[in-house]
Amino acid sequence: MATRVRTILILGLTFLFLAGALAAQQQPDDIPDAPSATRPIPPPPPPSPREEAEEESKPEAPPADAPTSSSREMPRSAPDSTDQKPASPPMPPVRTVPAGSVPRDVESGQDLYTIKRQVNMVLVPVMVKDSDGRLVGGLQPKDFSVLENGQRQTLKFFTSDPFALSVAVVIDTGMAEVGLKKVQDTLSALQGAFSQFDEVGIYTYSTTVGRVSDFTGTGKQLTAVLNEVKAYSGASNGVPVTSGPLGPQGPIINGIPIGSPVDPVSTPPRVAYVLNDAILMAARDLSKRPRDMRKIIFVISDGRELGSTASYADTLKVLLTQNITVYAIGVEGAAIPLYDRLQRLHLPKTGKLVGYSDILPRYVNATGGGTVFGELSQADIEQAYAQVMGDARYQYTLGYSPTAGIGGYRHIEVVVRRPAVKVYAKEGYYPLPTPQ
Repeated sequence: MATRVRTILILGLTFLFLAGALAAQQQPDDIPDAPSATRPIPPPPPPSPREEAEEESKPEAPPADAPTSSSREMPRSAPDSTDQKPASPPMPPVRTVPAGSVPRDVESGQDLYTIKRQVNMVLVPVMVKDSDGRLVGGLQPKDFSVLENGQRQTLKFFTSDPFALSVAVVIDTGMAEVGLKKVQDTLSALQGAFSQFDEVGIYTYSTTVGRVSDFTGTGKQLTAVLNEVKAYSGASNGVPVTSGPLGPQGPIINGIPIGSPVDPVSTPPRVAYVLNDAILMAARDLSKRPRDMRKIIFVISDGRELGSTASYADTLKVLLTQNITVYAIGVEGAAIPLYDRLQRLHLPKTGKLVGYSDILPRYVNATGGGTVFGELSQADIEQAYAQVMGDARYQYTLGYSPTAGIGGYRHIEVVVRRPAVKVYAKEGYYPLPTPQ
């Protein structure tokens, strides 16, 4: 019995061995061997011609991130009600609203869905100072009243925020040499009065007007321009010499000119101070600057005007039309207190030349620049720079919409409901055509 069982076990083991050997012989050759540390992994075998043909005949699959098109038909084995999405409802037809049927806002009474834009607004910079000459802050719109040609206007804009400045600096190089040298020594302090958001253009004038630089920032380029102005020369002191040993005539022996029996008559050269032309050029350039900047002309001069092509009235019209304010520092003769009180002093006619001894107060008062700073010393001039820029930057700005039409000059009066204050604003303006 034991022999029979042993025989059955041996036959079973032999059958299992033969079955494993047969399975090993039938294993496909395309299964790669396990990686070995001593033998490199062989490259995959090249595809057969049949596999290449089948690969080319397959449609190219879209990329994973490609958008799904609504027109692509996706194969499905059988319709399933759970996979079907309900169709989107059709858009209702668009109909226009008949005129006059738009509902009105209950509070304002205006038509809803109507966009209204104000095409014309008058902006009035206003400077308010106390009896000590300090700026008055904290005023509200209710403290101001604006009258145009005697009629009160409704304020539609009010702000006390400071503005970036677009400044045209006009320097008189026709003043005496000692006065110009004093101004040149203060130009570094002038640059320090501007902020990094301002832009500055430099102009000079004497018998002619010169644009030294176009509007630029307050960095190194402005420093280079001011250094160039420091090299300019002013007028020589004293009256012109028309006779004597230093006169313009030729050599004289015993009072008789050599080569001429008649003593020639010498007349002094005609000198012009074209302040009107300088302000007009600066105003035209400022009119092209960005509208979101406050535009001012800052004049450093002795105030004399003689021989300009442009008149005061024409120049002032451009200033008021373009909303440009004139500030000024009077030096030399304009710094004398008597000159500061004079509003107008005509010089006698000399041919076609008609001038003013000090025209700066007229420009400053008419455009709302306050008063002319008359300074004699270098320290006072430097201090006046900072005060002028502060007055120009920190102002109240009022806005209102005038009546339609162009018309002529319109007078403006600004009233502040505060006791013992001085109000500085432009005296009027010339309206521009209303944009269509």
